[in-house]
Amino acid sequence: MSTILLLGGTGKTARRIAPRLRAAGATVRTAARNGADVRFDWHDPATYDAALAGADVVYFVPPALDLSYTPRMLEFLDRAEAAGVGHVTMLSARGVEHAPPEHPHRATELELARRGTFTHAILRPGWFMQDFHEFIFAPPIVEQGVISVPAGDGAEAFIHVDDIADVAAATLLDPQAHAGAEYELAGPEPLTFAQVAEKIAAASGRPIRYVEPPREDWIAGLVEAGVPDDYAQMLGFLADNLRASATAAPTPDVERVTGRPPRTFDDYAADPTVVAAWTASSAVSAAQ
Repeated sequence: MSTILLLGGTGKTARRIAPRLRAAGATVRTAARNGADVRFDWHDPATYDAALAGADVVYFVPPALDLSYTPRMLEFLDRAEAAGVGHVTMLSARGVEHAPPEHPHRATELELARRGTFTHAILRPGWFMQDFHEFIFAPPIVEQGVISVPAGDGAEAFIHVDDIADVAAATLLDPQAHAGAEYELAGPEPLTFAQVAEKIAAASGRPIRYVEPPREDWIAGLVEAGVPDDYAQMLGFLADNLRASATAAPTPDVERVTGRPPRTFDDYAADPTVVAAWTASSAVSAAQ
């Protein structure tokens, strides 16, 4: 079996991929700045070679909240080639194929396609369901009982991270079967944020409502919370896409790869760990 290197090894996708790979008998090496099998820091190229040593397959996760990583990506791929890596699966994002070539995610996709020394697969998921209890939408849900994003009545086919992990694991365990694949990963149904609020309210027993802040105020709030300005501006454009329901359509790729339909938002909201995040003592006290 292959030795598989998982960048972002403690993140939302890789920490779910790792046990799937180990259960299949693969040797897995998680890589992150802290808490992983090996230290890896995108901003410290001195960490690249140790992470790559002996790896046959790489799960490539771009650095978080960073739109300036293209030079580091090129250096990393150079070193991956030198280390004898045979396949790279990249975690990209839905719609990136329409981005200009200088966008770092699209630049990475194009670079992977250009290089002939290893095969590659591209995963393009939409917005994660887990964003409602682990990331961008979680704080106002917990603190105020609101979902806040300038998306209007736009809909999104939110994807469960476990479905991303299942597809990613398939590409990493059998790279040749997925060489050159570009998978657009979506959930089974389009939902507006108002509908999501209703589902979270039903699951948590708390009043949850959708509020639509002014776009610039929302971006400013992200910056105030520590999101770099350029990344916050990009999230503003993504919110525009949400408003336009640009990624509302379900896709067949989860079922195509795994043989089963993608998980529903109701499946996600029934998870006791997720409900606990929405009903923590801080959330309950904030609602009182």
